[in-house]
Amino acid sequence: MKKLLKFLLSFGPGIFAIGYTIGTGSVTSMIVAGNNFGMDLLWVLFFSCLFSGVLIYVSGTYYLSTGETALYAVRRHLPGGKFIAIAIILTVGIGQWNSLIGILGITSNVIFEILVINFPGLADQKYAVVLGLAVLIIGIFYFLLVKGSYSIFEKVLALFVSMMGLSFVFTLFFVFPHPSEVILGLVPEIPQVDGAGILIAAFVGTTMAAATFLSRPLFIQGKGWTRADLKVQRNDSIIAALLIFTISGAIMAVASGSLYGTGTEISHVLDMSGALEPSVGKFALSIFFAGTLSAGLSSIFPCLMIVPLMLGDFKAGQLDVKSKKFKLITGLASILALSVPVFGFNPVQGQIFTQVFNIFALPLVVLSFLILWNRRRVGLPDHRLMTNIIMGAAFFFSLIISWNGLSDIFNW
Repeated sequence: MKKLLKFLLSFGPGIFAIGYTIGTGSVTSMIVAGNNFGMDLLWVLFFSCLFSGVLIYVSGTYYLSTGETALYAVRRHLPGGKFIAIAIILTVGIGQWNSLIGILGITSNVIFEILVINFPGLADQKYAVVLGLAVLIIGIFYFLLVKGSYSIFEKVLALFVSMMGLSFVFTLFFVFPHPSEVILGLVPEIPQVDGAGILIAAFVGTTMAAATFLSRPLFIQGKGWTRADLKVQRNDSIIAALLIFTISGAIMAVASGSLYGTGTEISHVLDMSGALEPSVGKFALSIFFAGTLSAGLSSIFPCLMIVPLMLGDFKAGQLDVKSKKFKLITGLASILALSVPVFGFNPVQGQIFTQVFNIFALPLVVLSFLILWNRRRVGLPDHRLMTNIIMGAAFFFSLIISWNGLSDIFNW
């Protein structure tokens, strides 16, 4: 574990990319997709991770080449850049805070269900216990935020990400779909079923998280990387994208191998455990839930931080984790995060729905990076044809998915 932690910390900013990308929203979306469609949506995950990896690379390379962070560069160099940057802050901020609400709801419910297994008497006090757990979790993370530093955030995330990855991949050894299903899942096709558009939108919203690309330069700044670290930055981007695809694909495969075709409906957190247990056994199920818990905890830090980080980026292009503004805004986000436990919403349905909101900022963010990446005389790499092609495809992909998700929302 010590060597693994050291390895993960050597690719520091990539840890935040994984933290943003794989949370309980991703876990929930992958489980529901595997349950409802088997491996049919693996192609969505593949393209999302491909586009996400290239955008992570582009945003990091742009910063190391120019010294300008994302929103700061948008404000300075794009026509109407100030209004574009404000629109990005609003849409990404709403999307990430929505995600945070769902994450805390799922996480507190997962811990509650683990406690009920050992203390059945707690079942009658679900509302109070879940709310108490949610307050405790968000309180601890807020305390770490206001008292900690970039290196502390990085170490905490590295621990949770390593636990998450090991848990989900380990569970995959107990149940695996047929190889032909995996291969066919890479063929692009949208299932002609009600709700497929929303689920695909949630998929993309959690895997191609705009917040990941926007915050990347700030976390590289916090890591202290310079232009001499361009190669390290590239490798970090590749590893982050590969880990996102591997971990997310493992979750989908476990759900597909265990649940697809059984007619199981996943509407509560408890449904996941009850449905998976016959296939993977109690031990593997405990490991899987440890991964789900780690996924949730690894996403709380980044989601709490994103709005003050974007405001600091917009104003001065600096990583801001010490100011009063940072503490005030993260405190407000912590209070909003309690919405699901306070009002007793269904955490699974709430998590999928909140992930959909993340896609609406995506086309604007991708297009902004595409324009910035093609600015002249700024010290960027000479050979940018392949990245331009992939980013162009990512832009059209995000438009199609956004339209698909929006259409399904209005027809829901």
